[in-house]
Amino acid sequence: MNRRTLLKHLASLPLLSALEPCISFAAATPASKSRVRPGDPAWPTAASWGKLKQQVGGNLIQVDFPLKACESGPRTPACEALWKDLSNPFFIGDTPGLTQTMGWANAWATKPSVYAVPARNADDIAAAVNFARDNRLRLVVKGGGHSYQGTSNAADSLLIWTRHLDEITLHDAFVPQGCANAKPQPAATLGAGVIWLHAYDAVTTRAGKYVQGGGCTTVGVAGLIQSGGFGSFSKHYGTAASSLLEAEVVTADGKVRIANACMNPDLFWALKGGGGGTFGVISKITLRLHALPEFAGGAFFTVKATSDAAFRRLLEQFIAFYKTSLFNDHWGEQAHVNGDNSLEISMVSHGLTTGQGKQIWQPFLDWIAKSSADYSIAAPPIIGSMPACYWWDPEWRKQHDIGGFVADPRPNARPGDVWWDGDGDQVGWVIYAFESLWMPASLLEESTQAQLVDALFAASRHRGVGLHFNKGLAGAPAEAVGAARDTATNPAVLDAFALAIIAAGEDHAYPGLPGREPDLATARKKSDAVAKSMDEIRKLAPNGGAYVSESNYFERSFGEAYWGSNYARLKEVKKKYDPDGLFFVHNGVGSDDWSADGFTRLK
Repeated sequence: MNRRTLLKHLASLPLLSALEPCISFAAATPASKSRVRPGDPAWPTAASWGKLKQQVGGNLIQVDFPLKACESGPRTPACEALWKDLSNPFFIGDTPGLTQTMGWANAWATKPSVYAVPARNADDIAAAVNFARDNRLRLVVKGGGHSYQGTSNAADSLLIWTRHLDEITLHDAFVPQGCANAKPQPAATLGAGVIWLHAYDAVTTRAGKYVQGGGCTTVGVAGLIQSGGFGSFSKHYGTAASSLLEAEVVTADGKVRIANACMNPDLFWALKGGGGGTFGVISKITLRLHALPEFAGGAFFTVKATSDAAFRRLLEQFIAFYKTSLFNDHWGEQAHVNGDNSLEISMVSHGLTTGQGKQIWQPFLDWIAKSSADYSIAAPPIIGSMPACYWWDPEWRKQHDIGGFVADPRPNARPGDVWWDGDGDQVGWVIYAFESLWMPASLLEESTQAQLVDALFAASRHRGVGLHFNKGLAGAPAEAVGAARDTATNPAVLDAFALAIIAAGEDHAYPGLPGREPDLATARKKSDAVAKSMDEIRKLAPNGGAYVSESNYFERSFGEAYWGSNYARLKEVKKKYDPDGLFFVHNGVGSDDWSADGFTRLK
């Protein structure tokens, strides 16, 4: 996630047998060429829906679409109130008819399912899966709902909504089922509806340990694991998927399965970065816990150059400084190269005191100070640290006058529900364009630094470039890199020093609502600028690959881009566990067998 203003106000910083019974999949029936929609003769009858409702203990609901409040006028009190609520990720997450992203211009717009099963357990999920399969329904899965490519929503579908699977259990000595010889280790079991803020509260704030998750507080745990997953401290701990020890998952045959290194290991591997909503529906996951450092902190400031030539020199200095001083597991998050000749630093540190952080940055700041005619820093740099156990504790931050969070303002809000102020720009937004590319660490060598600087400068003439250092594992500990190697994520991440992200979008908008529609003219203009900017970066890494959760909706070779050499193996897992393609998402494994909307089978 893009947290350009992240922490701007930071002041100081029983066991089953190891031999699992043979898998018995449901006999494959001839796959239908199409799924059914409301009004089709094969659409389930009211009695059929009533039977499903009974199976799930009454937890079947019709899904409302809150945007109907604006159909009578864009400036009515009801519409104005809704538009305000669309800036609140907790409101969106609590509403089954909405997603955290409103849509993508000229691509998709958020649309509600017809019915939803607010699952209470894996049995509810299995009932919904069986119903969808037997009735040829389009099936959608949503937990956090943070999908830039619209994979957690679809019209005319049945939604499995995991939001209420929010139980968290900590283990001092967890052993995966069927792995009797495995070494017990600290772990946390999280329901598929848990969001990372609540995971961090239980694990870090209350238990003094660390679980590798996402940076954005309202992202769902299950979705992030299935996409690979990066957080602010991934440069030290590796990807979120690397920490997966076990998953409870419902496959397309309606069976509740345990997936770990000893049971269904191929499915287990695919769940670690192979894409959400593709291989089954996760009901809960168990993640390895890590030791927590004493301190966490960061460095935040923006340097503005007075000329193009001075900006090039600034980029040269920063790239060299990054290679010698920041290219390690202590530093993550972002630097932004902007078109106004500014360099925006928004980085976080792991395990460093305030003094150590300032000492590291002082040579770079001294270099800037020596050229005051060419460079300026509008506000004093913020470099500091704080006790890591309080990093996600809004009450502690409030008591110590350390900002960074925005609280859920609703009267009935859960105490402590907050999001980073820098993530507010993405809440309910419409995407114009989004590109990502892993940058190989070889570009940091002295012989290639000049090429990197030239590409960054040229790209910034079209659109600003974000270098997300925590989303590349070069410079991470060998253990973290090795664990990530055993996931489905594109192996390019192992040798990348950063993930370059270039994007554009606007605040809430929706097609067909007068006065509230997306600005398509601006979308086309900015999309073109994003493409031209990334073209400059891609010259350095033409086959760098992209991150599945933050990538181009129109990615042509998505399989190779997202998973690289792992794609062929993922297709085999998909064929084994979901041969008829019940689980469909845009640009997911097996999606090329279906029409763009997932309703018509092509092959």
